[in-house]
Amino acid sequence: MPFIPHTEEEISQMLEVIGIDSTEALFDEIPSHLRTSGLDGIPEGMTEMEISRLMHKRASQNTDAVCFIGAGAYEHHIPAAVWQLTTRGEYYTAYTPYQAEASQGTLQLTYEFQSMMTALTDMDVSNASLYDGASALAEAVLMAIRGNRKSKSRKVLIPRTVHPTYRKTTETIVTGQNIDLLEVDYDLAAGTVQLDALKQAATDAGGDITAVVIQQPNFFGALEDIDAITDWAHENRILVISITNPLSLAVLKPPGQWGSENTGVDIACGDGQPLGAPMSCGGPYYGFLCSTSALVRQMPGRIVGRTIDVDGKEGFVLTLQAREQHIRRSKATSNICTNQGLVVTASTIHMAILGPEGLENTAAACHANTTSLVAQLTDIDGVRYAFSSPYFHEAVLVLDQPVTAVLEALAERGILGGYDLGAEYPELGNALLVCATELRSEEDINAYQAALEAALDVETRQKEIA
Repeated sequence: MPFIPHTEEEISQMLEVIGIDSTEALFDEIPSHLRTSGLDGIPEGMTEMEISRLMHKRASQNTDAVCFIGAGAYEHHIPAAVWQLTTRGEYYTAYTPYQAEASQGTLQLTYEFQSMMTALTDMDVSNASLYDGASALAEAVLMAIRGNRKSKSRKVLIPRTVHPTYRKTTETIVTGQNIDLLEVDYDLAAGTVQLDALKQAATDAGGDITAVVIQQPNFFGALEDIDAITDWAHENRILVISITNPLSLAVLKPPGQWGSENTGVDIACGDGQPLGAPMSCGGPYYGFLCSTSALVRQMPGRIVGRTIDVDGKEGFVLTLQAREQHIRRSKATSNICTNQGLVVTASTIHMAILGPEGLENTAAACHANTTSLVAQLTDIDGVRYAFSSPYFHEAVLVLDQPVTAVLEALAERGILGGYDLGAEYPELGNALLVCATELRSEEDINAYQAALEAALDVETRQKEIA
């Protein structure tokens, strides 16, 4: 936290110099009806000693339990060199360069990151990053509305197989701008959205659709029919927005090649957390955003380019920076004021260390471990795989008992057993989303199987409680 050294006497002297009697007077231009005396649910401030005690208490809640939770944040191996380099002073303190060209190291690193993301997604351009995957989707929707001038409806199809948090965040950001997000249900047997359902939703909406969002793998881990959906969308002048797990792109078809003719999507986004960011109590992470060249002028944030100076030397520059700090607010593409530069640095180093082969091996190991996990858990009576679709490294299991109690029993055995889907998808019943990354060993999976068998055995649980 910042240390503010000024005493009350010093503050009074400064106020006297500028001719006012309180710091409150500095904000007198804000109308009274826009001011608030406090925020509900926000406690009073704490002393340094109190906040230190609180944070140590929170940190002690971390465990060494074996994690099988995915749902948008994944536990991967991160080479030791990644954060050793990232936290060196020259990286750790680097921030948005307002005299940009003086910060050649920062710009080059950002350029390298953009180059890696366009290679992973097979898209034309990438920006410097956004806050997280959810806000990246919101920005992608705004991009599509600005970019698809053939559509006047401002309507976007978004399947329920898209991450619930992404949908909620996007709704919060875009609905105030007269944009309609039209949710499309999924097939209960397949766990994916069907093309016929998208067609029907478009018809019900009047036929004019601006964009469609497809997540691959979707929130359930299942693989959507991306080629058919992309073809249909483009045939009907609908822009396609993809959400992808960047690690999965080492083994799955990249967004730039979706469609039967490899025409690709128009905008690709997602969260960069799988690329070198640890599961550190929810963040910080960052969102990536890539697009075709046709939409580059609609891209928020900044784009770094490579050039040659007057002396023939290679240099890096801010090629595009259409944000409100650089141009008139009415002309800005977004009010994004920063990016997650430090985590982007870690991701760039992470990808450089692993290389294409390392990323592919990691993704393949994730898939193999999840396949093994699902096979062993569904051998247990009362456990079945929910859908018929293939998956990447997450899958939905249906239990014959309430998920909450089972997860509590697993946690007592040192296993974080997955994500309870009951709140967002009650129609699935006792549904549990599980994930196994390359970190999960055969021993881990065997331990989970044994723990789940015990957790589902009501008599065993009752004896343990007694």
